[in-house]
Amino acid sequence: MANAPAIVVENLTKIYRSHVKKEGLWNSLKSLIHREYRTHVAVDHVSFQIAQGELIGILGANGAGKTTLLKMLSGILYPTGGSAQVLGYIPWERSNEFKRRISLVMGQRNQLWWDLPAADSFLLNKEIYQIPDRDYHQRLTTLATMLDVAHKLHVQVRRLSLGERMKCELIGALLHNPRVLFLDEPTLGLDVVSQQTVRDFIKRYNRETGTTIILTSHYMEDIEQLCERVLVLDQGTIAFDGSLEQLIHSYVQEKIIRITFRTTVERSELSRYGIVEEWQPRQTVLRVPRSDVASITSQLLLEFPVIDLTVEEVPIESIIRKIFA
Repeated sequence: MANAPAIVVENLTKIYRSHVKKEGLWNSLKSLIHREYRTHVAVDHVSFQIAQGELIGILGANGAGKTTLLKMLSGILYPTGGSAQVLGYIPWERSNEFKRRISLVMGQRNQLWWDLPAADSFLLNKEIYQIPDRDYHQRLTTLATMLDVAHKLHVQVRRLSLGERMKCELIGALLHNPRVLFLDEPTLGLDVVSQQTVRDFIKRYNRETGTTIILTSHYMEDIEQLCERVLVLDQGTIAFDGSLEQLIHSYVQEKIIRITFRTTVERSELSRYGIVEEWQPRQTVLRVPRSDVASITSQLLLEFPVIDLTVEEVPIESIIRKIFA
């Protein structure tokens, strides 16, 4: 069906079982006869659906299960329980048809050959995915131009900067025109300029091609700029599934007011309006109840020599810290 969800997940679970051995020779011998095991639930009965063409972000603390979830959806890991379908395929069956329709980019893993130019790795991908010559050259030119690395394709990968390598990783992942793209920390370790270039590319690519994209990131700017919908994972379970706006309204009942004064205003004069987060003689940052923003701003404008006032949402980083606290 044309309008069928791209991804359907029901009660997906992944439990790791690891051998536990205490130190010492005697305990080593004991473990040969009687082994002790510890279990860790990485993903715990997770259920959700993703529409075709959607770009969603997955947030979570370290160990929350983000990467494990992506690995199951891309077929790298076999689940302990539950079910999932990606474009109608069961991911861990790893059928060739499925692998031609998805791609996975991990910020800490390389698919490109380190000692060869990226162009050589792209040619290998061309043969693996049996991409027609015309499509290959057209996509390569378009992607390299969009990411501004056309002049770097014939340079050894080891000689590229981290940002240039990540751009080439994205090209390699998209040459076969996948319908679902999994991105695990794509901006990890990149400088500010490279991060923004990658974000702009992901947003434009999703808009122009309709590719379904699932993104995990520790950088809140990635999520804020790219994703209208977010999943928050906490200890393997979904703590929240909805829009960023809903996330803010669900967990934060306050707003931030930044004020610049024409003359000095004492801190004690401002504390009756809200929590004074920052204070300087002519500048302050107040945290006030969301429901009182209108009345408080009116009072501030009437009672103080205000030359600039802005109202902002609480930073998304603070919201995430609050959720996981």
